[in-house]
Amino acid sequence: MKEPLTFTPEAVGQRLDKWLAEQDTLDLTRSVIQTRMEQGDVTVNGAAVSKNYKIRSGDVVQVVIPEPVSLELVPEPIPLDIVYEDDDLLVVNKPAGLVVHPGHGNYTGTLVNALAYYLKDEPYYDPSDPRLGLVHRIDKDTSGLLVVAKRPEAKSNLSLQFFNKTTKRKYRALVWGIVQEDEGRIEGNIGRDPRDRMQMTVFPEGDQGKTAVTHYTVLERLGYVSLVECRLETGRTHQIRVHMKYIGHTLFNDERYGGHDILKGTTFTKYKQFVQNCFAICPRQALHAKTLGFVHPTTGEEMFFDSEIPSDMQQLIDRWRVYANTKEL
Repeated sequence: MKEPLTFTPEAVGQRLDKWLAEQDTLDLTRSVIQTRMEQGDVTVNGAAVSKNYKIRSGDVVQVVIPEPVSLELVPEPIPLDIVYEDDDLLVVNKPAGLVVHPGHGNYTGTLVNALAYYLKDEPYYDPSDPRLGLVHRIDKDTSGLLVVAKRPEAKSNLSLQFFNKTTKRKYRALVWGIVQEDEGRIEGNIGRDPRDRMQMTVFPEGDQGKTAVTHYTVLERLGYVSLVECRLETGRTHQIRVHMKYIGHTLFNDERYGGHDILKGTTFTKYKQFVQNCFAICPRQALHAKTLGFVHPTTGEEMFFDSEIPSDMQQLIDRWRVYANTKEL
């Protein structure tokens, strides 16, 4: 199918391939977009263009998007923690370990399968309809709040709020090391790591990756770790995990980014055992999507939700709090 795209005035003069790579709705890397342009799958005003084409006022761009492979979605009676629900949407508190969307070997047991079962009697909800369902995602081993659209109009409205960065999202993260500044702003393009396609990385210079901005505030400094609050200005894949590693503070027990190693602390055997026990208590990256705010797509009311830190992560924080106060290890 062809997806028509329109530009904001700020886009005029930019390279088209760079601008397209920054669009969350496409979710395509710049190299993939350049290949599509070479194949004639990207047109401007009905004609194919070269990959160094620059956007002009009034341009109408279309990108050929392959039809997705159809997979039968099986509704499954997986328990859901519903924080809020009305005719247009629902807010879910996702536990760690639950994959959000089918794919990459996880075609059952996902949040989407659970939603298909929970909403099976809703007349407007079709889990195979891309105009419905999840408006945003969080990683499998991250816990916290997600908003789900039950009607096409709601998803369109909410997606625009995420695109325009007007939603309010705050996370709690336990990171390795003592963060010196009480608060800060991290800015650095995020894209696939060319050395490991399973990881994302920061591209501080040049045109690679997509613009990403994270704000953080230190809540507590606990021995050799820090508890921080992160506020997302953008919503890139693994954004907090990658940005915190970029400034030297990898998330605690984040296996993909090296946080499952003892990155800070002493050489004492008792300390090493203490950290291993902490890994066992919270066997995932210590990250929780704590708050979520948006404007209701129908009523216009400002909605705000807050969730408790789950027990595994809270126990982890408590352990480090005790350690910081005693420092016996």
